[in-house]
Amino acid sequence: MATIFTEIIKGEIPSYKVAENDRFYAFLDINPNTKGHTLVVPKKEEDKIFDLNLGEYTDLMQYAYKVAKAIEKAVPCERVGLSVIGLEVPHVHVHLIPLHSMGDANFSKSVTLSSDEFTQIAKEIARNIED
Repeated sequence: MATIFTEIIKGEIPSYKVAENDRFYAFLDINPNTKGHTLVVPKKEEDKIFDLNLGEYTDLMQYAYKVAKAIEKAVPCERVGLSVIGLEVPHVHVHLIPLHSMGDANFSKSVTLSSDEFTQIAKEIARNIED
């Protein structure tokens, strides 16, 4: 059965996409810790990050790096944090979170953004993606 992330990648569920290539998809988290909180997922369904082979893992991290650099340019923050937990959805995903304080890495809180705010920040991050 396809995960919710696979449905997002296929366009069956709408998302605020910030980047995509043939192997990875990056989009804004709809329950963000902070403005600009982005998920980077492989298009290949895999439950656990360490079930990826070493090449897939390395490529995912390189793609996340590229997206994180775009977030740094688009969202004022002290730094972009990276977290991999993977309990919510059985599909590998990397959280890239603009951080202002340690509390921003707390997944028990979230910020509320309007659809327009999501759209604007997705466009801003996408504009800063470098090939």
